Amino acid sequence: MKAKWRRELPLHVMILPGLILIVLFSYIPMAGITIAFQRFIPAKGLFGDQQWVGWDNFKYVMSLPNFTQVLWNTLFISSFKLILGLIVPIVFAVLLNELKNNVIKRSVQTAIYLPYFLSWVVLGGILIDILSPSGGIVNGFLGLLGIPKIFFLGDNEWFPFTLIASDVWKNFGYGTIVYLAAITGIDPGLYEAATIDGANRWRKIWHITIPGMRMVIVLLSVLSLGQLLNAGFDQVFNLYSPQVYESGDILDTFVYRIGLLDAQYGVATAVGFFKSVISLTLISGSYFLAYRFAKYRIF
Repeated sequence: MKAKWRRELPLHVMILPGLILIVLFSYIPMAGITIAFQRFIPAKGLFGDQQWVGWDNFKYVMSLPNFTQVLWNTLFISSFKLILGLIVPIVFAVLLNELKNNVIKRSVQTAIYLPYFLSWVVLGGILIDILSPSGGIVNGFLGLLGIPKIFFLGDNEWFPFTLIASDVWKNFGYGTIVYLAAITGIDPGLYEAATIDGANRWRKIWHITIPGMRMVIVLLSVLSLGQLLNAGFDQVFNLYSPQVYESGDILDTFVYRIGLLDAQYGVATAVGFFKSVISLTLISGSYFLAYRFAKYRIF
């Protein structure tokens, strides 16, 4: 036992800094959840003589006329992001795998992977420029086709789909690399046997490539369910404006406006706590499904 402990001691020491950071930045801040049940006054301090209000902050949030719309916006935007964020990388990975020219293949991989490294602050500025109704390249192209100008970032009808499309554009390169890695693990002998049997390219994709990616697809799908209420604060915050609050305001931006702009700290914490409880339930369920269908487990 002592010999085993001595042998594994360096590993425990290596994991210690990570555990300290988790405790400092993840567990200790949980004390702030108590604000959700208080009429919080910052001058009295976190552990000061605050007025406890029970579930009043939650009842107040539920009674707000725009809360249902905010919840719907969050679910709508995040659901489409999850679905398209799953389908588009799979399609691109399969198509890239079929390319025989390695130079073109790697060039395309680099091009689609590049936006993943850019922050939404940078991409937000780029999107505002290219989608502008006055001088934007996209509306200029639509004008050549005789299509009226579209205010992508200022029209409630277009704004959610602009968020979804831009998020898929930014992130699908990363997913494509993951699925390409899964494809490289498929036994080449299966393709050779299929060629001998007379299978064409589409048959090989349908009967070998897609089934070979199945476990990775299932794993990433079920794990992404835990992010259902994360519609992307950075993206929405950098792209939205008051005129698209109706269709673009999500739970995270709602918390930001109530908590920091309106100084209703108790109400904002109640919304954040509500979101955390739902997310914890979804993550637990997705972890169970990941183990059930993909045999994925952390411990």
